[in-house]
Amino acid sequence: MDSGTTKPFAPPFAPLVAVPACVRAVDGQPFHQVGDKYVRALALCAGATPLMLPSLGEDLPDLAGLVRRLDGVMLTGSPSNVHPDHYGKIATPEAEPYDLERDATSLDFIRLALAEGLPLLAICRGFQELNVALGGSLHARVHELEGRMDHRRPQHPELDVQYGPKHPVRLRAGGPFAALAGAESLMVNSLHWQALDRVADDLVEEAWAEDGTVEAVSVAGARAFALGVQWHPEYKAWENPFSQSLFEAFGAAAARRAAERNNAQDHSLSAVS
Repeated sequence: MDSGTTKPFAPPFAPLVAVPACVRAVDGQPFHQVGDKYVRALALCAGATPLMLPSLGEDLPDLAGLVRRLDGVMLTGSPSNVHPDHYGKIATPEAEPYDLERDATSLDFIRLALAEGLPLLAICRGFQELNVALGGSLHARVHELEGRMDHRRPQHPELDVQYGPKHPVRLRAGGPFAALAGAESLMVNSLHWQALDRVADDLVEEAWAEDGTVEAVSVAGARAFALGVQWHPEYKAWENPFSQSLFEAFGAAAARRAAERNNAQDHSLSAVS
């Protein structure tokens, strides 16, 4: 598929960014999948090389060792939701569908990545995974809560409408999103029915919808770029100035990590020789 764009950002080191996969059944067989719009935004706007991480859970050998060889991680959206067992709630049909294999991989991966100081960008389900991994909880159906708006995907056949601007979010003054936007608010799309309930202690709320729904967070005390959003900045990111800035900032952080890794490897080789 031709995006019709040229790459706007090209760091001196092409960082390697892991993208945990969803596990989906195709003709009765499990497949590990990542949506095109995520990897395309990484390549075009972050200047990164995307690497799909299969969701093998405990069957994935040496996840901690893999983290040390990466330059960043992006957690994507998905049709599935984090299983309520992971945040102390009872599983009900309202919280379905699930992807237990992705849960078993991503939640540990998030904690390892943050401990290693990997740049991290979390989107939609990934935003919710970040909250759960750090001890927070989720609402199964935010649109059914009193006073909340309908955040679900617009029922329209065209993707440009589904992913089009839907509502404003207010940005925390002095926060990283306000700095990237150069403004106090943003218009964002909205394609989710779950939302953050209890926000993890290590997360800072960075953006809110008009109904109070938390729309963005940062990780307090993170050693590198570590941001999450409930909306979908990856969709045609190169056409949206804020989305492009967000991916460029993530790509720059990952490129710094890549440069540091390469320098460390060069020093090791020099010492050996």
